[in-house]
Amino acid sequence: MSPTDVQFDNFLILMEEQKLLHQRERAIILLMTSLILNMQRVYDVLDDPAIDAQQHEKALFLEALFDNNPYRKKKAYTILFCKLGIHHRLIEEVLSLGLYCSRRRFLKYKRFGLQHLLTNNRKPVLNRDNPELRELIFEILHSPPSQYGINRTTWTIPLLKEAILKTELILIGKNTLSQIIKKGGYRFRKAREVLTSNDPNYKEKLKKITQILQKLGPNDRFFSIDEFGPFSIKQTTGRRLVPPGEYPTVPQWQKSKGWLIVTAALELSTNQITHFYSRKKDSEEMIKLLDKLLIEYTGCRRIYLSWDAASWHSSKIFMAKVKEVNKLIYRKHHNTPIVKLAPLPARAQFLNVIESIFGGLSEAIVKNSDYSSIDEAKSAIDLYFDERNEFFQNNPGKAGNKIWGKEFVKPLFKLGQNCKHPRFR
Repeated sequence: MSPTDVQFDNFLILMEEQKLLHQRERAIILLMTSLILNMQRVYDVLDDPAIDAQQHEKALFLEALFDNNPYRKKKAYTILFCKLGIHHRLIEEVLSLGLYCSRRRFLKYKRFGLQHLLTNNRKPVLNRDNPELRELIFEILHSPPSQYGINRTTWTIPLLKEAILKTELILIGKNTLSQIIKKGGYRFRKAREVLTSNDPNYKEKLKKITQILQKLGPNDRFFSIDEFGPFSIKQTTGRRLVPPGEYPTVPQWQKSKGWLIVTAALELSTNQITHFYSRKKDSEEMIKLLDKLLIEYTGCRRIYLSWDAASWHSSKIFMAKVKEVNKLIYRKHHNTPIVKLAPLPARAQFLNVIESIFGGLSEAIVKNSDYSSIDEAKSAIDLYFDERNEFFQNNPGKAGNKIWGKEFVKPLFKLGQNCKHPRFR
């Protein structure tokens, strides 16, 4: 037999094999199509011992195959055809799946089971959009690195990654970390200056505050206290709505009409503001605020004062006044509550809830203003706080849902929350 004859015979054999393979593939495709169109045949196939499926798994198959959700139905058919030994290429062709899709689904089925495969339809939440991860990152940023066994004075992105991995065993990328911090309104340069407290007793002080808030009774009041200002009464800049062609300007050099300092206390449980105007920041103004709160909250059992580590908040004169008003004779005579102090950690203004209110005050009343006098500015501030107090008296369960003057964050005490607006530091 000549070589040419041998080649021709091999070609005929190859063609015959291709024809048989094509016929076999057509038969398999017809089988798959009949299973999709005739559910009775699915019952027969599932009862076949070759399928090797538990009873609860068969029930899941039937539930998904009768489901109106085409996505779940395709997943169930994919696994069923794989268990029948049908090639992945044919499965992807009949079910109109992408390349390697059936392989990935079958591997996930073998690893996690059918229940996980059929119910895991929702897209995973990206790390940068995860609110719990965001709160964890800011909680770590608010603590000194030494609290996490890191011998550094400030945070960096690699150190943050290390702390998150140690604390929650979460692996997060550098870009995602930067995006979360930037989305919070900060550049990392500012974060190192503002977001980190260097108080060695940071966690102990926070634990004390959270315990107080968790056990706050109906006759107890907790106040977040701070001063806003001094700020000058003059024409100020800010974003405003203007008609086409108008470009508002503010003179660089202006004669000030005066200045103000607003001393205020935010009661967390009722969301009410108590405020007055000061000419200075010292112990006398704190005593004045204490007397005002004792009169306003007469009849309460206990009030807590929480503020930052400014020197006049814990001076000898003020501490002597607190000791005096806490005497039993004084309290019985004036019917005043016990005064307790719950100071914030040093350099932790970001935890002072009232900073959120001051951010809203600045946006609503100070920015874009041009008050003619100090009295006009005071009237605007008084009206702002009166409207805010009235709103939260009428809507006690919705503090922060309706923003009065665009408050930066919801006024709640949370470890991972930054209450101080980045533009009003």
